[in-house]
Amino acid sequence: MAYLGRRLTASRFVRPGLVSVRLLCAVGMEDMGLVMGRSPLERLDFDNVALKKLPLDPSEEPGVRLVKGACFSRVKPQPLTKPRFVAVSDEALALLGLRGQEVLDDPLGAEYLSGSRIMPGSEAAAHCYCGHQFGQFAGQLGDGAACYLGEVKVPAGQSPELLQENPSGRWEIQVKGAGLTPYSRQADGRKVLRSSIREFLCSEAMFFLGVPTTRAGSVVTSDSKVIRDIYYSGNPRHERCSVVLRIAPTFISRFGSFEIFKQADEFTGRQGPSYGRDEIRGQMMDYVIEMFYPEIQQNYPDRVERNVAFFKEVVLRTARLVAQWQCVGFCHGVLNTDNMSILGLTLDYGPYGFMDRFDPDFICNASDNSGRYSYQAQPAVCRWNLVKLAEALAPELPPARAETVMDEYLDLYNNFFVGNMRKKLGLLKKEEPEDEMLITELLQTMHNTGADFTNTFRSLSQIPCPTEEESEGEEGIIKQATELLLEQCASLEELKAANKPTMDPRELAMLLSMAQSSPSLFNMISDRRTIARQLEKLSKLKDLMETNAEELRAKQSEEWTHWITRYRKRLAQEMEGQSDAQAVQEERVRVMDSTNPRVVLRNYIAQNAIDAAESGDFSEVQRVLKVLEKPFCSQPGLELPAWVGCGGAQEQEERDEGEEGQQEAASTSAPKDPVPYDSKPPAWAREICVT
Repeated sequence: MAYLGRRLTASRFVRPGLVSVRLLCAVGMEDMGLVMGRSPLERLDFDNVALKKLPLDPSEEPGVRLVKGACFSRVKPQPLTKPRFVAVSDEALALLGLRGQEVLDDPLGAEYLSGSRIMPGSEAAAHCYCGHQFGQFAGQLGDGAACYLGEVKVPAGQSPELLQENPSGRWEIQVKGAGLTPYSRQADGRKVLRSSIREFLCSEAMFFLGVPTTRAGSVVTSDSKVIRDIYYSGNPRHERCSVVLRIAPTFISRFGSFEIFKQADEFTGRQGPSYGRDEIRGQMMDYVIEMFYPEIQQNYPDRVERNVAFFKEVVLRTARLVAQWQCVGFCHGVLNTDNMSILGLTLDYGPYGFMDRFDPDFICNASDNSGRYSYQAQPAVCRWNLVKLAEALAPELPPARAETVMDEYLDLYNNFFVGNMRKKLGLLKKEEPEDEMLITELLQTMHNTGADFTNTFRSLSQIPCPTEEESEGEEGIIKQATELLLEQCASLEELKAANKPTMDPRELAMLLSMAQSSPSLFNMISDRRTIARQLEKLSKLKDLMETNAEELRAKQSEEWTHWITRYRKRLAQEMEGQSDAQAVQEERVRVMDSTNPRVVLRNYIAQNAIDAAESGDFSEVQRVLKVLEKPFCSQPGLELPAWVGCGGAQEQEERDEGEEGQQEAASTSAPKDPVPYDSKPPAWAREICVT
């Protein structure tokens, strides 16, 4: 009954629970019956302010085109054949005042949440934006597969914390994969099951890890098919069209949203489609600041000072976000300016990855040949993108003022990173100058020994603080701690595989020769950083080929013993002046175990869910979501994939007709050597390639 009377006619609204007799008579019993019969999705309270306050492309002609002087274009989502739910997120749907089960039970639910059918009050549109992709300005990009459905008013009773994060009072909902838009370029506007599952799971995983993110409410798949060449290998196959429901305060929040006004780029020659329309930039800034930064709007009556304060907040949120990524081992994969949010949210989950073995040069996107978006490059790339945002905001944001703000970025990032790392290490009582070096040496030891990033940090809470009443000697405790961390180190064969150069030796030799004989030609087809990384791998591989497993183990043990000894000395400083050693230790363990996750969405976990879903069994997607909702906790009964213990097979009760081809394709990558969700990845996980 909470939704009774929310929407009576297309233009008349009343508050829930205040339907009077007079109003019933005015509306008529027949109309009231229609209201009573509406589903929760049909009673969503839309208030599509963005389409009212920002320029809307008047053309509704189909096909790809350059959209000038507009932030949005109206679109018509293309219906799917037999849409059906793969999974829903109860927590995300609750933002809209919906319950997951009632959405699943709605006969039209999958149609509504895939864009196949338009909900009352919804207005389908696509957002126009530009972007720097891999460092080069690409011109108009826009929502080539995503579709704005509208903005839903925050339901009564939403938590004050959520309202503080989203002061606009509305949640924008968007479907990704709903078909062609004016921005689709050479694509078809569709997404497939594997990419949709990855986005759905990671959006929710990041939220439960405490990392700011857009949300995902559901995944819908269908009988509609598209052809995809997954690895660009000349072996395309049919895949099912699938759609993710995305939820955020706004998606009109990309750095690239403000690049539609860019003048012709000096390198690519491309310019933004709305170049010269500076008044629209002002409209966009007014809208964004009024809706999502109301305190700044209220506190800075001077327009320039307001805009500087806005940019300063964006810089702070970006620094905090990337520090949080680094501390959970997350790599975005495509940090183009169009994939970054002025709200400081993780946006657009494509070829992302959580690190397994710690490697500062970790690249999660197989298409990123230069390593531009590697793990260790993320802080600097985010700064580069902020510079491009500042350029896009000029003259609303004076360049000299923006430069002064940008000077604060690295210190902000470092403070957030070190602060988070102190929690991960359980250094809660004091902040010592040597902490940064302790953190650096930990990461270097993890790199040298091939230690698992997530599990190594999770294990640290088992190393106790020194106390005067220790029953064992210091040497015994350090030895025990070393054995604990050695369990997370890579084997000799794993390190050999990790350090195998990805470049053919003949190609590498040719490029090295070219770098000497023709530097200009070399710079056109490669870069010195890539070559240096390949040479470093060759050197490490040579050393590994000349050692054996026992020698490697001894070296790893020596490195960890050295670091643990230093760590224990730092923990002793935490105990100084503390009267209750037990309370200090308990607090330390509590903070560490609520900061260092037990489970993250590793590629092999996502791949298991994808393989099962492509065979018609969606239960593993739902099970993985349940595990990811409590990433810091042990969950008895949810340690392993559902199919483990069933001989590697599971009854496919939900298998759809005509999926035999899909099952055959999936079976070629069927999971082997199943391991718990909190385990280091199995050997077959090295074969997973995400582009």
